[in-house]
Amino acid sequence: MSTLIAVVLFIGVIAYALFGGADFGAGFWDLTAGGPARGRRTRELIDLSLSPVWEANHTWLIFCLVTVWTGFPQAFTAITTTLYFPLGLAALGIVARGTGFAFRHVLTQGRAEQTSGAAFACSSLLTPFFFGTIAGGIASGRVPSTGHGDALSSWVNPTSALGGVLAVTVCAYLAAVFLTGQARRRGDSSLEKAFRYRAFGAGVVAGLVALAGVFLLHADSPRLFHQLSTVGAPLLAVSGLCGLAALLLLRRGRPSVVRTLAAIAIATVVAGWGVAQYPYLLGTHVTIQQAAAPAATLWVLFAVSCVAAVLIAPSLFLLYSLQLRRKLG
Repeated sequence: MSTLIAVVLFIGVIAYALFGGADFGAGFWDLTAGGPARGRRTRELIDLSLSPVWEANHTWLIFCLVTVWTGFPQAFTAITTTLYFPLGLAALGIVARGTGFAFRHVLTQGRAEQTSGAAFACSSLLTPFFFGTIAGGIASGRVPSTGHGDALSSWVNPTSALGGVLAVTVCAYLAAVFLTGQARRRGDSSLEKAFRYRAFGAGVVAGLVALAGVFLLHADSPRLFHQLSTVGAPLLAVSGLCGLAALLLLRRGRPSVVRTLAAIAIATVVAGWGVAQYPYLLGTHVTIQQAAAPAATLWVLFAVSCVAAVLIAPSLFLLYSLQLRRKLG
């Protein structure tokens, strides 16, 4: 049951990487769109794409947090008492991002609009970076089982830096793919072309970062490198092929097919991390079974997760499908 709950947790992590990742990536392209006049059409497309769904995307973060502190309380304590700096900065980024996105729809003139837009865009870059450093700190074994690890070196290290940079580039790639389809749907050929180039560039950068990360992990996290190069290798291969196929089909492929391929590319990367980490939850010193709550708690958590899936998944599917079909204002 502890392994089953860990699988449920990773499903939530993958969902947040996809939906929250596209959300954060759109903010990255908002940041790099240029001045008010030059970036106006890009920001309008981002606003039209995000406005109906951006709050729903963070449902998965809440789900992951509840699953960790209920199903694996020892790991939750260890993570929060060691990685509290990047966790706090990521939380601050989410608040600043939401505030900026909400207020820039109301403060539509002058410096107030620019300030709220800058808060949204900058925090969209920093928040996934800090989430990536947290993943790197956990995966590289820098979170001790008793918690209260080094507050700085636990997330300021080569593996965490790799995780942060890879998170930003992957989010940018995913968002650019999605926004290419949105621009095509709206008949805006110039924006479609611009985001197609952005998706290609972000995909190439993400691939190069991942390639460089192989050598970095070999030196800094040897067990993680070994597992990724053996049991995780098939998933990473699928990720690379799907990511490349999505880029090749950006020009002529159906948006739904391209989106699916890009989503599979991201999902398999995260799944590869999970497979490489198994059977450990923290680095190489706390297994899933050791960190798990009592069996009765795990059964209740699994039952609640099933009920939540039945109630919430159809609602989210309806929301996203209506947005993709431009049925929401």
